Amino acid sequence: MYAIIETGSKQYKVQKGEIIEVELLEAKDHFTFDKILLVSADGKVHIGTPYVTGATVAAKVLGDFKDDKVTTFKYKNKINYHRTIGHRQNFTRVQIEEIKHGA
Repeated sequence: MYAIIETGSKQYKVQKGEIIEVELLEAKDHFTFDKILLVSADGKVHIGTPYVTGATVAAKVLGDFKDDKVTTFKYKNKINYHRTIGHRQNFTRVQIEEIKHGA
């Protein structure tokens, strides 16, 4: 059984017991994803329009962390222009506990 969920404007294929890293969630212990695009269960595939009604994915929050720094360097020749910009994205690590399918 697997599902395709949408969170943080990204899509993830998840299965029970899998650990994934998604953009920062406002949750401490548990989180329920309700934007389910597709559920494959019992040999049948349920495709949402745009979401599968009644389907949810329950996940346990393992913790928050910051990703590695991404550095951008801008430079223009002969005019003494250079800028360095850095960014670290916040992520939440979650473990998928249960996939419930509606329909």
